[in-house]
Amino acid sequence: MNPTFLPVGQGSDTRKIAVRKTDETSKGGIGLVWLGGYRSDMLGSKADALDRWAIENGSACCRHDYSGHGESEGNFVEGTISRWVAESLAVFDRFTDGPQILVGSSMGAWVALRMVQMLVESGEGDRVGGLLLLAPAPDFTHELMMPQLSEEHKNQLENLGFMEEPSQYSDEPNIFTRALFEDGEKNRVMKGLIETGCPVHIIQGMTDEDVPYTHALKLVNFLPSENVTITLVKDGDHRLSRESDIELIIRSVENLVG
Repeated sequence: MNPTFLPVGQGSDTRKIAVRKTDETSKGGIGLVWLGGYRSDMLGSKADALDRWAIENGSACCRHDYSGHGESEGNFVEGTISRWVAESLAVFDRFTDGPQILVGSSMGAWVALRMVQMLVESGEGDRVGGLLLLAPAPDFTHELMMPQLSEEHKNQLENLGFMEEPSQYSDEPNIFTRALFEDGEKNRVMKGLIETGCPVHIIQGMTDEDVPYTHALKLVNFLPSENVTITLVKDGDHRLSRESDIELIIRSVENLVG
């Protein structure tokens, strides 16, 4: 399946966002929306598994690449949470109908939570039928990175406007810009109650070296007391992409779909 491209932005800031959606319809039921992580794309094993499940069960599944990721246009270093949330909302509005389960992986969970907040504010909160958050990393710039910044990293951010860190998933280093940190402060969700208005299921690996499981436990404190479930995978890592992990993800989707 080749992607469809959705123009987002105005003037010189317009970028074409790559979108893939199953040909199936949700038949009046609930659909799935995949939201990937930082520097990830929509062709990973978890997104593919969700797409296959949707086809087999007559549901809709929509996935896209943020600007600067995968098949989408845009410069990665121009990316911010606000920018990627805006793109995700544009895809959500254009390509989905009725209630959807947002499946957010790592940074995608942050995007999902901001989407819910903005949809609730605009009176469209009923469009989100559930949240499945995988190794969720909301507020990662403030909660996980800022406390660990070295003096060298602080100097790089101040003088160069970006910092680099080695990546265990790529030969290319991870790049984090000052704009990402500053914009992250404006998009923090772990400051008060996050009114999702829908069931939330979190899956978190306990051997995750990128997002410690204590972060997921902290997130639970900011979610409503009802309809929130967390599953800790004792030997699970950040990717949660083993066959057993994917089976757990699919079971969780089925529970949310009902």
